[in-house]
Parts: sequence; structure tokens; C-alpha cells
Amino acid sequence: MVISTVADGITRGVEAVGDALGAPFGASTLRLGVTGLSRAGKTVFITSLVANLMNRGRMPGLAAAARGAISSAYLEPQPDDTLPRFDYETHLARLTAAQPSWPDGTRAISELRLSLRVQPSGLLAGLQGPRVLHLDIVDYPGEWLLDLGLMEQDFAGWSARVLARMQARPEAAEYLRAVEGLDTAAPMSEAALKALSAGFTNYLEAARAAGFSDLTPGRFLLPGDLAGSPVLTFAPLPPAPGAPRGSLWSEAARRFEAYKRKVVTPFFRDHFARIDRQVVLVDVLGALEAGPAALDDLRETMADVLAAFRPGRAAWLARLLGARRVERILFAATRADALHHAQHPALTALTGALLRSARDRAEFAGARTMALSLAGLRTTVEVAAEGDRPDMVRGRLAETGRQAAFHPGTLPEDPAALLSAARTGADAWPGAGFRTVQFAPAPLTLREGEGPPHIRLDRAAEFLIGDRL
Repeated sequence: MVISTVADGITRGVEAVGDALGAPFGASTLRLGVTGLSRAGKTVFITSLVANLMNRGRMPGLAAAARGAISSAYLEPQPDDTLPRFDYETHLARLTAAQPSWPDGTRAISELRLSLRVQPSGLLAGLQGPRVLHLDIVDYPGEWLLDLGLMEQDFAGWSARVLARMQARPEAAEYLRAVEGLDTAAPMSEAALKALSAGFTNYLEAARAAGFSDLTPGRFLLPGDLAGSPVLTFAPLPPAPGAPRGSLWSEAARRFEAYKRKVVTPFFRDHFARIDRQVVLVDVLGALEAGPAALDDLRETMADVLAAFRPGRAAWLARLLGARRVERILFAATRADALHHAQHPALTALTGALLRSARDRAEFAGARTMALSLAGLRTTVEVAAEGDRPDMVRGRLAETGRQAAFHPGTLPEDPAALLSAARTGADAWPGAGFRTVQFAPAPLTLREGEGPPHIRLDRAAEFLIGDRL
């Protein structure tokens, strides 16, 4: 086991060193992780990013595209044969159909390789031919990322933390009644533990619907082929000092440790630890609409997200030993097209303030970070203010298909007021509040060389891969 782990680390390190040495002269590889919590728009982001890198007419903010250095972009077989392929063609077909619709969301990890042929510039431009950057895009659920925080917790600590958080949430009332007065030192009962696990999963689903973000263990919501297995059949329990072996408490604790060992650790070792650059998509507008408690929960959750990374630029020797580190992290607030562009700076400022503690932690360790507001696919057009009518956006409503113009509310230029209300536990936002609607994708007419319309996807690409082009 130890020998295989070391060998695997050396193999990954040799690949990394080979990429670093070969980058100026031939082909190199960059692994880009894309994650975010449910409804953050990962699938649309990846589909639009790939389409716009292949057809770069809407990418002026990507310097290499603007100067014509990217001569071609094409899909190739991915290097990881055991991972599902990101179904780019199907997703793009749904977004560009005569009656477009949103693609299905991320349910498991997937991968796609996009290769970019780049003409070198500068002093060596005349001495070498085009080189290739293989961009391996890894899509994985944000709920799985949050699970990495479990690695430093034991069952007792995790249970105490989760139960304390649940006290203030109406969605948890039924589960809290179920564990009140429960004798967790009683002999183990599979039926009892299964019922508790189901009740806790129901709470997680209700909390997600209410706009909360701290939804661990993530596989309870996205179980895949683990559904019904003992490793997903446990729940947070009140303390049981001295609970004997074979009790409800001890079996739940054993399964919690098995979840860390057999589910979380393989994800970190096989996928997460190999990522070079990372996008974290955040539905800030959704949390804002859900209220102060949801926004503060998102702030804490995103700090937990970044704690899972090992940010900073790894030295070549560390890379040789497999200690690859994330070099750049983009925090992107999605659905910017739900706002008039005049409010985009305020959304970006709120995103930056919301994640400040997490960003500062990463920058101190050496990773470059950026906060940005974007839309992977623009679904609206803007309607300018006139008279007493404020700036609005107009689009096709997802629920009815009808066209509608909408003003969601006004974000403050200084996000401190919102964060203060969130941190102090306010019941509602000061003022008129904030509400968005879900727009459906609009029918597209794309000219040759154009990808789908977006907002700041080119700036996101420049930050994430521009230095490698």
C-alpha cells in the first residue's frame, strides 16, 4: 500500500515535471477543476467555456484569442479512461436547440480534454512552431468538495457541530424530534439507523431548497451507486459518553470513519489532489434571495471550501513527490445576467467581501485568487431606466416560457450592510429586499466563429489559463 502510494505520487510528479519542461517547446497539460454547489451552473459554465474557446469570436478578454495566437482548438480523448466523459455535445445541443432548455446538472465527476494549438510570440516566435496546451477540465459536485473538511473531524465533533447548526433551522425540526431523548447507547438496530439516516437526508434536501450551503456529507444528496450502502447509513447523534461497542452510537461512528476512508480519501487522492487551477461557482444571488442566514451560511461554507485546497505554487521537488498545489482559484458569482450591468460591480464586490477571509488565506499561502461576476450563458437583454422605471432585464421565464421584464432590487455598492445583517442573524434584509426569477435560455443565432453569448467568460479564461497561452 505504501509502495503503491509512493509510486503513484512519483508517476504524477514525473508527469508534472515533464509538462513543465516541455511547455515552451511542445505539448503541456493543465488540469482545471470546476465546482460549485447545486444550481451554481457548472454544466452551463463548462459547456459555454469550451464552445467559446473553440469559436473565439466572443472572447476579446482572452489576450491570446484577441491577438490571434490560438490557431485552433479541438476535443481529444481524455487521459483518464475510468472517468465518465463530460457530455459536451449533448449539453450544447440542448442550449442551442430551436427550443433551448437547461442541461441536467452535475451528479458525479466527469472530464473533458480540450486541446489548444498556440503560436508562440516574443523572441522565440521565429525559432519554434506551434505548441499545444491540453486543458483537462474536471467537473465535480461542490458537495463532494465540502466533504474534505470531514477529514479533520471525528464523529462526536461532527455530530455536535451539525446538531448545533440545525437548532435554528425549521427544516431540521422533524429530525431533531427524532433524536430527542434517543438512547444512542442502546444496541445497534439497522432499522433505527436507516430511519435516522433517511430523516437526516430529508433535512439536507430541505436545507438545500431553503438556500443553505453546508450540506455534508455530500454523498447523502448525490449517492450514485452508493445509495443504500452502510457507508451512507449514519446520521449525527447526541453525545453518548461510554457508549459500548455494538451500540447505535458506536456503529454510526464506525460508518462515519468508513465514509471518510472509503469515499472522501479516494476522491482526494485520485482527483482533487491533481488539480492545477480551480473555479468555484457561487450562487450569490440565490443566497441573497434566501435571506441573511443563508448568505452567512454561504460565507462560512466558502471558507470551508478553500480550507480544502492546498494553495500556493509548488516547488519542482514537491511536484516530483506528488504534492501538486492549486495555483489559481477563481470565485465566480453566477447568473450575472439576472441583473442590469450597472449592478454587476456591486455583485462582484459582494462576492469578494463574502469570500474575503477565504481569499486572504489563499493569497497568504501564495495562490492567486480573483472574485468575478459572470454568466456562462446570457439569457436576458437589458431595458434602460425610463422615468420612474428602474433598469431592468428581459428574458423568457423558465416556468411559463413567457417574455417578462424584471427588476430584482438594488444591491448596495458597499456590501458591509448586507454582511453585517447576515452575521448578526437578522430575519430580513434592510429595505425592500431582493428577489430574482429563473430565466430560460433564449433561442440563439450564432454567426460562424462565435460561441454562445456570455458575460465575462473571457475574463475568467484569461485569469485561469491566459498565462499558459
